[in-house]
Amino acid sequence: MNKKQAKAAPVKKVRSTVASKWTKTVVLQRDPQVRKYLPPARMMTEKGLREMLLKWKMVYVKPTLGSLGNGVMKVELNEGKGSGRAARSYSYQLGETRLTFRTYKEAYLSILKSTEGKAYLVQKGIHLLKHKGRPFDIRLVMQQSPRGIWEATGTLGRAAHPRKIVTNGSQGGTIYPTDYLLKPYTSKAKRALMLEQMDKLAINTAKCLHKVYPGIKELGLDLAIDRKLKPWILEVNTRPDPCPFTLLEDQSMLRKIVRYAKAYGKTYRLNCKKAKRGKR
Repeated sequence: MNKKQAKAAPVKKVRSTVASKWTKTVVLQRDPQVRKYLPPARMMTEKGLREMLLKWKMVYVKPTLGSLGNGVMKVELNEGKGSGRAARSYSYQLGETRLTFRTYKEAYLSILKSTEGKAYLVQKGIHLLKHKGRPFDIRLVMQQSPRGIWEATGTLGRAAHPRKIVTNGSQGGTIYPTDYLLKPYTSKAKRALMLEQMDKLAINTAKCLHKVYPGIKELGLDLAIDRKLKPWILEVNTRPDPCPFTLLEDQSMLRKIVRYAKAYGKTYRLNCKKAKRGKR
């Protein structure tokens, strides 16, 4: 046996995280059970963004590699009447800045400049439910239990900063119990069914990604609830930060999240500086 043959074969590392939003979207789109809860999405090009705007009127443009809501833009096609005829304008918001343009070309060039040369995707916009005029979404944490079974271990609601379009705590979002935010929209029995439906959707999502990336042990699903109370998967994070759970009065979910993470060898820094605890 020569030296080359004596060397052990390199151990292939099993990925526990997947950074690309587009890669995760492509995997999830293959699953018929999950796909119907995914807003239509595509990679951003000048033609692609225009087609999505013409069809949906409002879309979100997101960096394929990014986190904490950084770089996310809300883009809208505004239709009205001017001088007795139909008039169009295009606008987008990034952070607290909103810009409006008379032509699509002007809008696209400005958006393109804001992307700073990075790859972006376009996703159909979902009109979120609101709490005191502020849009909110739901964060649902999925983890493998010590027995290797996928479980929904935590859920909370995130209301956007009053002047922003993203709900992330790192962007000044406010944290509330999920049930509290949904309460004005439906009955207690209906809320229980909704939470059960979201858990099932999250489990299907986790199993779908786990088939392709068996090293994944935890997920954070960002779910939008539309005006018909249907959940939509806005994003799936393979490195969910449990920090916002420290702001809930009920700490049982946080304890479970931490306990399950320790079982698969992970610990967290629970130092939540920017998110706020919602007043009830």
